[in-house]
Amino acid sequence: MTRLPLSQSELKKGNILSTDLNTTLFKGGYPRIFEKDLSPPDWYPNYIRTFVERDVRQLKNVSDLSSFQRFIRICAGRVGQIINFSDLGRDCGIPYHTAKAWLSILEASFIIFMLPPYYKNFSKRLIKSKKLYFYDTGLACSLLKIESPEQIAHHYLRGGLFESYVISELLKHRFNQGKESNCSFWRDNQGHEIDCILEQGGKVLPIEIKSGETIDRKFFKSLAYWKELSGLQDEAYLIFGGEEKQTRREGQVLGWSSLSEIVA
Repeated sequence: MTRLPLSQSELKKGNILSTDLNTTLFKGGYPRIFEKDLSPPDWYPNYIRTFVERDVRQLKNVSDLSSFQRFIRICAGRVGQIINFSDLGRDCGIPYHTAKAWLSILEASFIIFMLPPYYKNFSKRLIKSKKLYFYDTGLACSLLKIESPEQIAHHYLRGGLFESYVISELLKHRFNQGKESNCSFWRDNQGHEIDCILEQGGKVLPIEIKSGETIDRKFFKSLAYWKELSGLQDEAYLIFGGEEKQTRREGQVLGWSSLSEIVA
């Protein structure tokens, strides 16, 4: 049984989804915060401590709990980035194989997920490593020592946190239906990238994710490149940090609080 945070649609149904994106990222989706109206800076450190001291202690291959807790924080600092096991291990002072095993523990505990690369290369050399994300941005914010929604507005990882939020919402929708993940990302060795690729119903759906609150023409550059390169003319989406909806030549534009329209 998974321990997923509440989804955006569930928060909407309960009329407890904030209208402010930074507040939504900061609070996350764990039910207890909403049930008890708890302060995220108070609750999340206790949750992390309980997770490490109770759950992880039961696992035989984790003997150094303080290093493991430091490892989780280092992972939060890489949200939205390509995983390099050697770098993770070196920064935490643990071997490569230990870093890989500890990431597996965080995956199995539904703390993080690793987004695989899309396999079709379209005659391009591709990045084959996975990207690291958190199922809950509130937890990631706590690990990053973010103490208020206002701090997120100018944080260097705001884009990664927003990507994490959007992709985890797509995953929650799948998992809540009893389905496996259909998400991946595409990046070639020249830096061209699509943040999320959904494969559903025989279609390939490219999704670009931008945390900016106003639509910029540059946001569509990757979608235009992808469509020309792949020759695929299926639907495409841009999810951004504002609320406006638009129809562009490159695809549909949706605000962050309208994610359910993609999976619908």
